[in-house]
Amino acid sequence: MDDKEYVGFATLPNQVHRKSVKKGFDFTLMVAGESGLGKSTLVNSLFLTDLYRDRKLLSAEERIMQTVEITKHAVDIEEKGVRLRLTIVDTPGFGDAVNNTECWRPVAEYIDQQFEQYFRDESGLNRKNIQDNRVHCCLYFISPYGHGLRPLDVEFMKALHQRVNIVPILAKADTLTPPEVDRKKRKIREEIEHFGIKIYQFPDCDSDEDEDFKLQDQALKESIPFAVIGSNTVVEARGRRVRGRLYPWGIVEVENPGHCDFVKLRTMLVRTHMQDLKDVTRETHYENYRAQCIQSMTRLVVKERNRKDGSRNR
Repeated sequence: MDDKEYVGFATLPNQVHRKSVKKGFDFTLMVAGESGLGKSTLVNSLFLTDLYRDRKLLSAEERIMQTVEITKHAVDIEEKGVRLRLTIVDTPGFGDAVNNTECWRPVAEYIDQQFEQYFRDESGLNRKNIQDNRVHCCLYFISPYGHGLRPLDVEFMKALHQRVNIVPILAKADTLTPPEVDRKKRKIREEIEHFGIKIYQFPDCDSDEDEDFKLQDQALKESIPFAVIGSNTVVEARGRRVRGRLYPWGIVEVENPGHCDFVKLRTMLVRTHMQDLKDVTRETHYENYRAQCIQSMTRLVVKERNRKDGSRNR
């Protein structure tokens, strides 16, 4: 009797899962911030890879003369049969010049170009294999040496917060004591609110989620900006081999939640909110861009129609 009443649509999630795993996933992550804040080290630490092995290190004089560039590093990662096409978009030269007026503009133009390309592909005839190069998340690195956000930080985030999901990062947390980290986090959160900057907002948990997930989600929200340390060096601490940094006064462990927010950032970015970052990019940032394009096209059509009508009347 049970078999007769069973239609079978309960297997739909399994069908979607199999199809998604077969197709694979893609994710584009942008890292921005001035040089020397450990951006590339953190990215390599997050995904256990080496995306910058061919990078040329510039001297201080060369960095000052360098203009903002956009570089892409792509890598295919596979874990337990699940394939991820990861693209890292770096912004060398950002914030390094003597005059950094509007140095955010090449970054904004790059994000808009990816929206434009996706819009063209989506509007074309061959829509089956559209490659999604839209930027799904921007990790913005904030220097630990100032008293909070610098004018450049405010200008960058305000220029891009309508285009991309911004996740603020307090870099090199091992240069600060725990009370200093807490004070800086509070200060940065207050300034983000004061300047009306819209950073990535964690979605509210559903009422049927288990308590452990709700507590984890709350802890992630309270950790913004994530105070992180990056390292690809393995050191020995209390008889264990861990990734960390060795100092005369002790060892800082990258994956120790008591030392920094690295594990929380990785959890948010990969394990719990990667799909939501992609959804917000598609449903909010890209839709806003798409609506503006359609409105511009409509205005041009109306303007051309009015011009023709005027010519006929004459």
